[in-house]
Amino acid sequence: MPDITTDKVPAPAAIPPSPSPGDKGEPKPERVASMWSDARHDLIRNPIFVISAFLILFLLVMAAFPGLFVDRSPFEKGFCQLADSAEKPSGAHWFGFDTLGCDIYTRTVYGTRNSVIVGVVTSVLTTLAGGLLGMVAGLRGGWLDAVLSRVTEIFFALPLMLGGLLVASIFQAGNVWTVALILAALGWPQVFRIMRGTVLANKHNDYVMAARALGAGTWRIATRHVLPNAVAPVIVITTINLGVYITAEAALSYLGIGVQSPNISWGLMISDAQQRFLSSPHMVLFPSLFLSVTVLAFIMLGDAVRDALDPKLR
Repeated sequence: MPDITTDKVPAPAAIPPSPSPGDKGEPKPERVASMWSDARHDLIRNPIFVISAFLILFLLVMAAFPGLFVDRSPFEKGFCQLADSAEKPSGAHWFGFDTLGCDIYTRTVYGTRNSVIVGVVTSVLTTLAGGLLGMVAGLRGGWLDAVLSRVTEIFFALPLMLGGLLVASIFQAGNVWTVALILAALGWPQVFRIMRGTVLANKHNDYVMAARALGAGTWRIATRHVLPNAVAPVIVITTINLGVYITAEAALSYLGIGVQSPNISWGLMISDAQQRFLSSPHMVLFPSLFLSVTVLAFIMLGDAVRDALDPKLR
């Protein structure tokens, strides 16, 4: 009887594990693109934004916690000594002394708080007032838009500095809050016009008309559909205006109608030192340098934000 050879049945092949989204076998899920995510992606890779943001963060920390940078307060008794009047910078006193014998470095650090407060408070107030009124005028239209536009044109007739000089001299501004309110009362029309124009350009888009056809109310249309697309230009102009308002406060204080002693301001320090500029230039140099760097940082930040949020510049 012939031998019967039994063939071996091959073992079943092992089933390879399913590739994870991170393996090469399957593509990774695509990142959800949006204007804000693209802008954030561009900003963190923009050296101008990184440098300006670092400078602004440093100034904000200095304004909030001046004790981290100096060991004395300029408001304590015995801080100024006339024997040190107009002394030049040294290793112990980096910025030297002013005409009253006060340490300029300490006063410059404490002056950061008032300058930053004026810029931030004024920018917040102008953004809230101008943005809200601009959105109402753009969405409602009709007689309300006409009235708000005419009022805005009246305020536009007063330039920021000239109007600030007039109003500050009338109300005798002597502290940062009064100066901030004066500048905000004159600065909101710019934000109003930008917000109104952007709302008018967006409210007739297809997605807004579709939301209105589905029964969405005015508030929902404004907050969910119009505002996210209209707020970008306002953010840009607000960031740039921060530096403008800090400069305006310094100019008003320099002219003697802004922040007054015993408060400290960079503009007030420059005004006090102008008579000794030729003999003691250090008294003007250091507060002017801080003022220039601060304004430049906010302008650079505004330019970087504008480039990131404007699709035409990509």
